[in-house]
Amino acid sequence: MENNQTKEKLLAEIGRLKNELKKKKKYGLIWEDKPEDVVEMCKEKLPVLKEVKSKEIITDKDKPVNLLIEGDNYHALSVLNYTHNGKIDVIYIDPPYNTGNKDFKYNDSFVDKEDSYRHSKWLSFMGKRLKLAQKLLKNTGAIFISIDDNEVAQLKLLCDDIFGEENFIVNFIVNSAPAGTQSSKNVSIQHSYCLCYARSINNVKFILERTESELENRYSEKDEKGNYYSERLWKRGIGGRKEDVPTLHFPVYYNPKTKQILVDNEYKNNKSFVKIIPYHTRGVLGRWTWSRDTMKNGRNNLIVKKVAGEWKLHKKVYKESEVGKLPFSIIGADIGRTEMGSLEVKEIFNTKVFDYPKPLNLICHFLSSVNNKSAIILDFFAGSGTSGHAVLQCNKKDGGSRKFILCTDNEDNNGSGLKIAEDICYPRIKRVIQGYKNSKNERVIGLGGNLKYFKTDFVSFKESTDKNKIRMTEEAIEMLCVKEGTFEEVENRVGFKIFKNQDHHMGVIFDQLAIKDFKKAIASIKGKFSVYIFSLGDDAFDDEFEDIKNKVKLSPIPEAILKVYRRIFK
Repeated sequence: MENNQTKEKLLAEIGRLKNELKKKKKYGLIWEDKPEDVVEMCKEKLPVLKEVKSKEIITDKDKPVNLLIEGDNYHALSVLNYTHNGKIDVIYIDPPYNTGNKDFKYNDSFVDKEDSYRHSKWLSFMGKRLKLAQKLLKNTGAIFISIDDNEVAQLKLLCDDIFGEENFIVNFIVNSAPAGTQSSKNVSIQHSYCLCYARSINNVKFILERTESELENRYSEKDEKGNYYSERLWKRGIGGRKEDVPTLHFPVYYNPKTKQILVDNEYKNNKSFVKIIPYHTRGVLGRWTWSRDTMKNGRNNLIVKKVAGEWKLHKKVYKESEVGKLPFSIIGADIGRTEMGSLEVKEIFNTKVFDYPKPLNLICHFLSSVNNKSAIILDFFAGSGTSGHAVLQCNKKDGGSRKFILCTDNEDNNGSGLKIAEDICYPRIKRVIQGYKNSKNERVIGLGGNLKYFKTDFVSFKESTDKNKIRMTEEAIEMLCVKEGTFEEVENRVGFKIFKNQDHHMGVIFDQLAIKDFKKAIASIKGKFSVYIFSLGDDAFDDEFEDIKNKVKLSPIPEAILKVYRRIFK
């Protein structure tokens, strides 16, 4: 009897709690997390990288080495969480839009509009990848995500959760189809979006360089110091009234004949001077943007003009002080039109090989706004390779040294028989680097550059045994080369290997007994070494390198890698 009463009380309490939960308002995303095969497999197999040597492209050893990684982007991002944690300046992705029209696969099956878990699957898919991507960004980094109306609302909330609502920069509106598309029954759609977030909003500043024609039009006035434009010296808008900053409201006196300017108490009843005071709006007193002392010290940069019959005070801004302009939130068709992307790819292959590639101008626009000519750019939905092409083009244009990392699968492209990585993305980058003949049979000069091609591979790791750790170390060599950017093997001895790039060396020691020989091998090599040494635990054998501790940076492997993977695959 007591048991029945207890059961009834419990059921009543559960019912009460359910009702309370229903009453409470919720804000944010709640979705059914559907298990994903590529994620589940990492519980028993750990991803590594294997280079495809035959696809290497080297045109100039002095230029940066770019990377193309073939495989599922979840696995590629997992590897990059070890090799590039906190190293990426810009991420641009153009993920599946989840239109229900065979553009999004989950567990090897297309998700259609009738799938009741359609949005949940997409959010689960994107959430896992964006969480990994967030760890890759530098504190000064930013991510750009192209999307359309199907998932833009959900994506905004997801990104608010992952990157922080406070790090939201803008949702760009892109005029991607000026003639309109028929994707809606009621409206001809002309636009798409690009969500943009910072890793840390206080560390990001977007600036676009002005074109030569813009500079000529802007700096249209000239004096003995050079070209300049005149900018008003009275404050407009919020905070522009006298009472907002009373100390910045004072008179300035101007002699139209001699061009002499006197600031406030410098005026002593001088003749032929006109009095100029700042107004916020007609009849409302305003304030200056410069203080008295700034005006006195910068007197030579002051200029007085007659505007609508009244004398107005301006300052000269010279071309040499140009810092660029803020990008607009609406991106015009001259930059964002998708049709241009299709034509660009067709020019390279002389036939259509990919649906809806993004235009080069759009990616270049985003890269330019970041204003970092040595940025590392990641695209883990690389598709036709537009992001890589854009990086090479930007470098050619401004002499930059940007590097790209492209990640894409190698699935059949919409039943065309063409594999995305091998038959579209890689050939495009190769042709752009080396040159190609366009649809008019004209030779297009290559942009130059270097490329390494990798595939994701796996190491069985059901248990953390000594045998598995040894195998993981042996299979992780190329990952270490990617992490350090050291791709040239200079020593291959029993027990250790040495790799280098232009100004950096890396050593991998497989056996503690080889430490002595390794130290001898590097004794005559100048510069510092990153040294990875096999250890069954987290001991990097620091005591054995005490005599050269300023020359080496030690890391135990595979523990350094496993630590990252434990965080991801827990």
